Amino acid sequence: MDDTKRQAPETYQIEVQGRLDESWAAWLDGMTIARTQARDKAPVVVLTGPVADQAALRGILSRLWDLNLAVVGLRRIDSPGEAEGKGL
Repeated sequence: MDDTKRQAPETYQIEVQGRLDESWAAWLDGMTIARTQARDKAPVVVLTGPVADQAALRGILSRLWDLNLAVVGLRRIDSPGEAEGKGL
């Protein structure tokens, strides 16, 4: 693999159970933070933003793990406005 060619960041949407306010955005690489609820009314946080590469994605997921937040959804958004991108 040729590391001299860098790909443009891809936009991801990560959903976690729990509560998180906007003050955590910088620690999570500038992800946009939105709050919503699951069907059972449990709090859910939706993080959306560009991620440079898989290592950066792993770093964000590791930080969420450190905060003891359960990841309930992860999607790569292929184009602007496509919130129903490829999911896990």
